[in-house]
Amino acid sequence: MMITRTTRKWRNPTEILKLMLTPSSSSSSSSSSSLRSRSVLFGNNFSSCNGVEEAVPRERVDCVVIGAGVVGIAVARDLSLKLRRQVLVIDSGPTFGTGTSSRNSEVIHAGIYYPPNSLKALFCVKGRELLYKYCKEHDIPHKQIGKLIVATGSSEIPKLNSLMNLGIENGVDGLRMMEGYEAMRIEPELQCIKALSSPVSGIVDTHSLMLSLVGEAESYGTTFSYNTTVIGGHREGNTICLHISNSKALENWDGKSPLQPELVLVPNFVVNSAGLSASSLAKRFDGIDSEVIPSSYYARGCYFTLSNVKSSPFKHLIYPIPEHGGLGVHVTLDLNGQVKFGPDVEWIDGVDDISSFMNKCFAHEGKRANTLWDLLNRIKKEKRKKRKEKMFKEKEQGIRVLSPLFDYSLRTDRVNRFYPEIRKYYPSLKDGSLEPGYTGIRPKLSGPKQGSVDFVIQGEEIHGVPGLVNLFGIESPGLTSSMAIAEYVAGRLSRL
Repeated sequence: MMITRTTRKWRNPTEILKLMLTPSSSSSSSSSSSLRSRSVLFGNNFSSCNGVEEAVPRERVDCVVIGAGVVGIAVARDLSLKLRRQVLVIDSGPTFGTGTSSRNSEVIHAGIYYPPNSLKALFCVKGRELLYKYCKEHDIPHKQIGKLIVATGSSEIPKLNSLMNLGIENGVDGLRMMEGYEAMRIEPELQCIKALSSPVSGIVDTHSLMLSLVGEAESYGTTFSYNTTVIGGHREGNTICLHISNSKALENWDGKSPLQPELVLVPNFVVNSAGLSASSLAKRFDGIDSEVIPSSYYARGCYFTLSNVKSSPFKHLIYPIPEHGGLGVHVTLDLNGQVKFGPDVEWIDGVDDISSFMNKCFAHEGKRANTLWDLLNRIKKEKRKKRKEKMFKEKEQGIRVLSPLFDYSLRTDRVNRFYPEIRKYYPSLKDGSLEPGYTGIRPKLSGPKQGSVDFVIQGEEIHGVPGLVNLFGIESPGLTSSMAIAEYVAGRLSRL
């Protein structure tokens, strides 16, 4: 049944069980839309059915989107705007886009790298068109600056030719193979022997994009609940019940006592767009065969910025031939003219969220934590120590973002790997000109020495639960594909 905003049979998310919803200020004051962001505060009465104590309050809602990254936000927008559903977006972070969506190259990809008819190829090409159209219509800062994929040695030319053939088969317009002298004529600082020109590639201000999508979703009734964690769930018939807790409450969990939710939501539709945590969360949905949930692998990538330059040495995005696990250490430009190099690939052990620490042993900062309690105490001590450090020491020693979720530390010694890679196509790069930028983590479905894996969008035909859509392995080109993925998910749910 189609639920409209004027004739509701589902409780509005803002009314759920008389929960205290407190407005929080938007992370940007530049938006004309007033964000109705909220943090959910919970009570303390909890004791079992399906592992959940009977005293835990339950509430039916219409649609829940787990994860307020760019894909989750785009899905929420389409569900509320196009299908007129009542949508609740839940995110464990303090605001939208705090994970992979804010830690990437901000590139609008053309659709070159992916196997024909794969979801990555189809959604990238379609998503690029939708994204450019949306940015133009909503005045989102973006620029179609084009990309050069360069071969710096003769052994790379066959791979470059293969990329061009892939792009043509995927329907990418305007691709042209250039001789080295042609490419170096338009980019004097570049060194290469051949280059593949992709004029439809570009860059976008991801924060402005997400801010606009959030504002649109909210204007159609979507509620965003931050600092709120889905710690698991269970199946009841054809429904997935979601176990909800306050993110901050989990920080004080001892890692030993049974973890009980503070609220159980019973949604009509659930979209698991939890990014780095999507697979591990799905495995905590009791009643779903864990064998159908793909394993996750995590590749951390560092970015360094170019300093001591009056203007950018490049006008285009410059990409080397792709490496295993990524697209190589490339040149990206932001809309303020800053030049960034990255990301590299470092395979790491992933810690998806606090509720998954139980009975496990994880690496953190190169050390071992035998219990969750040890790990949390170590993190708290490191945070206290961090606050006492001077800003110049932070810059000197590297930017260290300590989190109980994922380790986004940027170790400055990795810069030594960047210089030789960058100088293959930018030989005039001077020693000492790279400064620490930031890190991102890719949610991958294949690990080291394994082949690339496509996006996985999993519905009832796989896991058997009507109304549940899992989004797994949404790495690059996830940003470019976001609006196409949202369109596809909304289309699936509209047929139920």
